[in-house]
Amino acid sequence: MRRSRSRAGLLLLTLAGAASCGGGVARTLRAQGISRPQGAEFLLLPVGARATALGQAAAAEGGTTESIFWNPAGLAAVPRGEFAVHHFNAFFGTGDAIAIAGHSPRLGTVALAAYLVDYGDLDLTPPGGSPLPIGRITPRNVALALSYATDLGAGVAIGVTYKLVQFRVDCAGDCSGVPAATGTTHAVDVGVRYVASTAPVVVGISLRNLGFPLQVENSAQADPLPTRLSVGVAYEVVRPVPGTSGEGLDVRVLTDVQGVVGRGPFSPVMLVGVESGVGELIRLRGGYAFTDSEAKGPSIGLGMRLGQLSVDLARVFFANDDLGEKEPFHVSFRAAF
Repeated sequence: MRRSRSRAGLLLLTLAGAASCGGGVARTLRAQGISRPQGAEFLLLPVGARATALGQAAAAEGGTTESIFWNPAGLAAVPRGEFAVHHFNAFFGTGDAIAIAGHSPRLGTVALAAYLVDYGDLDLTPPGGSPLPIGRITPRNVALALSYATDLGAGVAIGVTYKLVQFRVDCAGDCSGVPAATGTTHAVDVGVRYVASTAPVVVGISLRNLGFPLQVENSAQADPLPTRLSVGVAYEVVRPVPGTSGEGLDVRVLTDVQGVVGRGPFSPVMLVGVESGVGELIRLRGGYAFTDSEAKGPSIGLGMRLGQLSVDLARVFFANDDLGEKEPFHVSFRAAF
């Protein structure tokens, strides 16, 4: 993805606004405008094909490294070690994440993750109007995460994630007219997950992106992080019949209520998902994100597992696609060890 601009200052100003948004909010920015942009908005982009296919209803999910990005308490349910790679393509660029987790029955689960959103290369041209590029700008968002989760007993697990968050614009070539643009901040996620012993119900609560504003230019420009509180429930509507040979069909329904914290009204939105399959061999997923932006809409996905290897796919369909933009496609690969 390459573009050309003659005024580097104007270009960087545009990049700072666009890169701090992304995903559904970036669509809203282009279609309607945002009166008060938020910093590090890329942290709200869905990571992981499983959660994405379920309409992002993931607060009650657990058992995989995807919980790093949704509710760290879900990491306590990781059965052993896991390595995962996540990738998505969208109209504004690409996103890639790598995660690894190790589990101990006595000590809990520790996980590490690195997440990169790449908005593509932009060619710099001289002020005189020459079409020949003299340099190249590369805007990116980066997040590094360290998570810990443990079981407290009686079906209750807790988790916490520390995140180092950065927005940066790198330049190669003749960068004399390009001001430096780098902002770094810190954030934490905290979560609780409860697995009921008397009913097929799981409840999850997570508070994500609680931290310091992201400052790229100066303190007056610093934007608050997109802090979100999510409360989710997962209910197994159809359970495999006990005592039968082989694995039976199951159906799960997941619902999250998510709202804004620290910036005006709570403004809750609903996220719903449905998953079904026979064991872990094949999983079919679908969901709908009832967000208040033009990124709301349905999603579908497929999960496949063979031995210790798993592949998950997801596709998001925007309910309003007047802009004709490329709809996101997600793929995740996981390996247990």
